[in-house]
Amino acid sequence: MAKGVSLLLFFTLSILFFSFIAEGKSDSPQPHPVFGYRQEKLSHLRFYFHDLFGGRNPTAVTIIPPVSNDTSRILGFGAVSMIDDPLTQGPEITSKPVGRAQGFFAAASLSENDVGLLMSMTFVFTSGKHNGSTLSILGRNALSSEAREMPVVGGSGLFRWARGYVQMRTYSVSATMTDSVVEYNVYVLHY
Repeated sequence: MAKGVSLLLFFTLSILFFSFIAEGKSDSPQPHPVFGYRQEKLSHLRFYFHDLFGGRNPTAVTIIPPVSNDTSRILGFGAVSMIDDPLTQGPEITSKPVGRAQGFFAAASLSENDVGLLMSMTFVFTSGKHNGSTLSILGRNALSSEAREMPVVGGSGLFRWARGYVQMRTYSVSATMTDSVVEYNVYVLHY
């Protein structure tokens, strides 16, 4: 009986040992297939997005108006707008520029209680250490929520292989409801 238990223990330990070796596990860091031994890092960026539909120099324009029916007139459902919005360090439009948000958004919700936009945009950074780099964002912006979240789906330059998310909060809306300032906090993993 003891010989059978010993043999079973030997085979079990052998299987565990060889499976560990076969998986190639080690305590040393494994190289990334493109970046070698560079470590992935988490960056947090904070800036303000200025969406300007009004005034003499709009940075957002509606390129496809909503379909003409009662629902779409109230909610704007189906409207598509293009943006080239300034990104600044502070909430004032006169604060230091950090880049532009370029892309489009579409009114994609029929609910009055949960107004949602489909947004596809690229943050193009034009100053500081991120100058020339980009981050791409794609997702749903639930305007009726105080805090919203959308995914980072990629990037370029210093943000190659980027992934993460953005958190947004509306900072202010103009009296005419045409212009808004939104605080963006970006959390992104990259090499």
